Amino acid sequence: MKLNFKLLLLLLLPTIGMQAQYNTMSMPEALTGTTFNLTIKDTIKQLLTGNQTVTGALNNETFWGPTLFINKGDEVHMNVTNSLNESTTLHWHGMHLPAVMDGGPHQVIPAGTVWQPYWTVMNQASTLWYHPHLHEMTQAQVTKGIGGFIIVKDPAEAALALPRTYGVDDIVLALTSRKYTSTNQFNTGTDVYGDYMLSNGTPNAQISLPKQYVRMRILNAEIERGYNLGFSDNRTFYIIANDGGLLNAPVAVTRVKLMVGERVEIMVNLGNDTVGSSIDLKAYNSGQAFGFPGGEPNSTGTFGSLLNNVDFNVLHINVAATTVSPITAVPSSLITNTYWTAANATVTRALAVTQGNPGGLPFALDNTPFVLDYINKTVNLDAIEQWTVTNNAIFGHSFHIHDVEFKIVARNGSASAVGIHESGWKDTVYLPKSESVTFVAKFSDFADADVTHPYMYHCHFAGHEDGGMMGQFIVSNALGTASNNTKLGFSLYPNPASEKLFITLDDLNTEVYYITITTIEGRVVMMLPQPQWENGLDISKLATGTYILQLMDKENKKVTSKKFIKK
Repeated sequence: MKLNFKLLLLLLLPTIGMQAQYNTMSMPEALTGTTFNLTIKDTIKQLLTGNQTVTGALNNETFWGPTLFINKGDEVHMNVTNSLNESTTLHWHGMHLPAVMDGGPHQVIPAGTVWQPYWTVMNQASTLWYHPHLHEMTQAQVTKGIGGFIIVKDPAEAALALPRTYGVDDIVLALTSRKYTSTNQFNTGTDVYGDYMLSNGTPNAQISLPKQYVRMRILNAEIERGYNLGFSDNRTFYIIANDGGLLNAPVAVTRVKLMVGERVEIMVNLGNDTVGSSIDLKAYNSGQAFGFPGGEPNSTGTFGSLLNNVDFNVLHINVAATTVSPITAVPSSLITNTYWTAANATVTRALAVTQGNPGGLPFALDNTPFVLDYINKTVNLDAIEQWTVTNNAIFGHSFHIHDVEFKIVARNGSASAVGIHESGWKDTVYLPKSESVTFVAKFSDFADADVTHPYMYHCHFAGHEDGGMMGQFIVSNALGTASNNTKLGFSLYPNPASEKLFITLDDLNTEVYYITITTIEGRVVMMLPQPQWENGLDISKLATGTYILQLMDKENKKVTSKKFIKK
């Protein structure tokens, strides 16, 4: 019988279409160690048919950045090079660290500059992340795709029978969406909701996962949209961790809501599925309560989107063969967290989300527009504080505070209203419209009264950050004394220098707070917060020429400059 080619093609088209509708999801490169070299750059990626899209990324990625694996107790050093054509910052979201290393709006990295923060990892095992935090540019730079995961490891987590083979049974999943222009470029205007889903920067993403329990570390990396996550067959899965690390015990659910900046770690059993079968992780976003971000009914306009108020896939999962040493059960208990309670708090604060503030912007905190050099709150070192944040607006918000992990003790004044999925340590929390959240945190370890490097609290919707829905706080050591007698004199040797430049202080009691190196024309090339200068500064990567080293002391924030030559 003669084969009718056109008929055969018509019969095959549905199969071809099903195979072509998914793209293998990108899994970011894993970096381990104590020193990380991160280069922020512009790049391009083929996201749609036709023109490539200009994106932002770090290192070898074309959207997003590598996953950094670090260990509790290690001192980690970040060499962050800004290869963009504009300034940026890099904030270590969820990390407990000194304010000068935090990467907020005050730690601006000019184009062409290397920023070298470092700190000792004090967080317990957890899934954190990093992203830009430049005031009035956060939305544009996050939209491009700049960001990445940080996975903290510790002995308590390592002792548990959990999936932890990265990219195999333990995956990271950054959820976001984008709108595109007619030339396939990201729409970075006033539209806040994307029309098309990106999972780890991959459209229509799929992944093959083994027939066993798998672990998914999920981040809402959106500009504004919330997600109500569950599987297409409504199967039960287990929350084992949220923002600040493992819960005391797994929580069985069929849905979990995840707002911008929040993370959740889940375990799902694929052990009863057939190899070759598939299942979808979905956002069940239809029919949410008024104020849910992305629940608006309109599909176009500033708050419109093709994904608004509908259920949609975020990841297509193909079930593959079991690994050699599979995890086949969820532990009945995880770790023992000791949480702060309302009774522990010695200071209480109230904070309000307001709208129609005097600055003319849609939303603010305490009706106060953000001012870069204004400190909203001063916290005493080691204080245990209770904050109640009340959302007086008609729209939900995602509230984030830097430096600390907190324990939610009440919603709308009721301890029983706290969701079991948010029962662990948190750094970001959802504020539904006309509701309040009360949390308790201890502000330990790091005190710095320098108003030029405060910590932040803010709405994590990028457009709201850029619009000034932020506040600032410093942590003060009340026992500290200031003598104001420091003599900030120093010399440099050898000069000229080729590899290392050494500093000799005139007053050995001087604490060096910040070193900035500029070209002779004044362009910043290196920024070293609280540098470890005693063993010399590595200047080997500087081009030959004349430079200015500016040294700031910690006590008085006085700056003295010296010239040196790089040979």
